[in-house]
This record gives sequence, C-alpha cells and structure tokens, in this order.
Amino acid sequence: MEVDKLKELFKNFEPEVIFNQDLKKKNWFNIGGKAKIFYKAENLKDLVKFLKILNNLENIFVIGAGSNTLITDETYDGAVIKLGKNFNRLSLLGEDIVISGTAVLDKNLALYASDNSLSGFEFLSCIPGTVGGGIKMNAGCFGNEIKNILISIQAIDKFGHVSTIPANKINFEYRNNNLSDDLIFLSASFRGTKQKSNKIKEEMLRLKTQKDIKQPTKIKTSGSTFKNPIKQTDKKVWELIRESVSLDTKFGDACISKKHANFFVNKGNATFNDMKKLINFVSESVFKKTGISIEKEIKILEN
Repeated sequence: MEVDKLKELFKNFEPEVIFNQDLKKKNWFNIGGKAKIFYKAENLKDLVKFLKILNNLENIFVIGAGSNTLITDETYDGAVIKLGKNFNRLSLLGEDIVISGTAVLDKNLALYASDNSLSGFEFLSCIPGTVGGGIKMNAGCFGNEIKNILISIQAIDKFGHVSTIPANKINFEYRNNNLSDDLIFLSASFRGTKQKSNKIKEEMLRLKTQKDIKQPTKIKTSGSTFKNPIKQTDKKVWELIRESVSLDTKFGDACISKKHANFFVNKGNATFNDMKKLINFVSESVFKKTGISIEKEIKILEN
C-alpha cells in the first residue's frame, strides 16, 4: 500500500506512527535503510488497535534490540513494530516464577532472577537481545536453552487476537520452534530454582568471563551468523568457517572477526549488500570445502 493511503488509514490513530523511519540505528550492525511504516507500541490496547487498523495489509516485522538482524538498505515495504515500556516489565509470581515482558533484555531478566534468588537464568546474561527474540530462536549458550525455563507465552496474531500458549505445546528445536511467524510475543512466564543470590551472581560472572575470552565485544557485529550444524557434524560452525575461508575475506567494510569466525563485523560503512555477499560467500565456501550446508542464525529483513 502507498504511504499516502497508509497515512489516511492511521489519521485518527492517536499514538505516533512514523512513516519512512530510519532503521540504521535500530540494529547492532548499524546497517539498513527505512521502514515504510514504523510503530512503537507502548501498551497492548494500542497494539491491538494498530493491528486491527492495519488488517494484514502489510508485511510485519517485529524488531527487538536488533542484535541478530541484518536490514536492507532499501525502504522495507512493510510495517516494523517495536514493543515499548509496558512490554518491558518484570514481576515475581510466587517464589519461583518470573513474568517478563518480551521487550525485556535477556541480561535484565537474568539479573532480576538473581536479585530474587532464582537460578536457571544465568546463561541469559550472556545472550544479547530481548526475551521475545530469545523465545523466537530458542536462544541458548553454555549448554542451556530458553525452552528449559519457559512455562508459557502470551502472543498476539496479525489481526489483534491474543492467546496464551503453554511451553509444552510448543515444539522447540535447536535455535528454532514451530510457532507461526505471524505471532508477536507479548510476555512470558519462566520457572527458576531457589538459590543464594551470591552463588548465582558468581556463576553469571564465570559465564561472562568465558564469553568475553571467546567473542568480540564493543564492535558493530550481530552475534552468531550461522547455526551450528549439529545434525551433520560435531564440529562448531566457527571451526568449519576457519577451515574453509580466509579470515581476511571481506566485502567492502563487511569482514570476519578474527576472534570468533562466526561473528561478522561492520568495520565502518558496510552496506547490506556487502554483508549479505560475505554471508553467502562463507556459506558457499563451507559447503564446497566440507559438503556441509550451514543455516543462517541471523535474521535478514529484506523485500
């Protein structure tokens, strides 16, 4: 739909809807063009209203922290939604259950759990991104995954219908699940195990120290680019990349981290095409060298 028609559609919608919003600063790569329509939903009532007005007339993409997202340099022909403050809340239910909005950062969920003497969340302190993104990809590290602590999620579909989905009704796999891409996750409940807070914080520090030794920090990267091909080999994907590609390989300012070969970096002014060429080149090179097909972990937003 043309922007003028969308403006007419939302003319009486009180929360701010932004047209042709710049997305470059909304992802860790600092790459990207504009979104035809951008909406930051501060509460569920307004989100329901927005979705009902939109009425599935546009493609929808929900952006969290932008920590594993590569965005086209063109104007994205659809609606980008970001969840605001009412989806960024944490609360305790009973002694061992945490209720989290899906806009909460993974590390903040881990800290909240530790402050309330709940173990099981420590690994989340090492995962960039939000709770919603973590559920979407069944995020994990150091032998743990988000599915192991999840009780249920609350979600909304593209037409504004809200539902609650128990975790035992979801088929989780490595970095994936069977939930519809049309769902927007709103909140989730998690169960922890009672533990002394200082012990939990010690474990979080231990994990963070391990992560900082192995992974690049404070640079324009988007975390792990590819999933480990666990069904094809015991080798990690970074090992396959090192065997197959020179770490000096680059396209424009898009390059491979020498600290961790599965982390790709924007050295300055990499474009979407630069980064996509690097991703495709590495994938093809690994397949030619090893016969193993590697699957992207990173989400690519393009038309």
